[in-house]
Amino acid sequence: MTAATENGDESPKQPPAEAEKRDAEPADPAEPAKDVTEGATEGATASDGPKKGKGILGGIRETVFLTLAGVVIALLVNAFVIGSFWIPSESMEDTLLVGDRVIVNKLNGDAERGDIVVFKGWNGLDTIKRVIAVGGDTVECCDAKKRITVNGVPIEEKGYLHPDDYPSGESFKEKVPQGRLWVMGDHRSASSDSRDHGTIAESDVIGRAVVIYWPFTRMTVLSRPETFDRVR
Repeated sequence: MTAATENGDESPKQPPAEAEKRDAEPADPAEPAKDVTEGATEGATASDGPKKGKGILGGIRETVFLTLAGVVIALLVNAFVIGSFWIPSESMEDTLLVGDRVIVNKLNGDAERGDIVVFKGWNGLDTIKRVIAVGGDTVECCDAKKRITVNGVPIEEKGYLHPDDYPSGESFKEKVPQGRLWVMGDHRSASSDSRDHGTIAESDVIGRAVVIYWPFTRMTVLSRPETFDRVR
């Protein structure tokens, strides 16, 4: 049913309860939800700061630890595994030239005949020479063909002896004591070695020279000459 107004129009009557209910509703129902979302976002942003800071500090600590570990490992390797030696004189020419740099294997084990070894020299400085005879050997110079002999076996030194040198300018005969080595330079006339100072102790050997690594144009492996394989 409809009721007539003063102007003669008819309009439906609204229940008072429904009108009051609409008046009580907020203008934008979505605003409370928006407030909650913004609050949650602000809370998450605030909590991200400390986590990010902890991550940066953790990364710095890890970098410092890895750097220190690398330094320690490098020092240990240099002290106990491999080393580098700079050639200071012409006593090992033409095998090793002044200024060459070689890698020294410190875990090589017992020195053998023909090895090029770095050792604590007679003057207390690191020195490099070639092992000619080991403990128990008899080393002598020279035979009828002017060759050095070890236990009576002549050593053919053409592969490493300086081309302008003889095996030795002076004669000698030595029984090498156990635990000691007879060493000589490859450039015999320019080398001060066991002919002048006697044998060296095996315990004074730092390591065996295995590679020339500098300069690059001379890079090569330092192998043991086959002539020493004949010695018994």
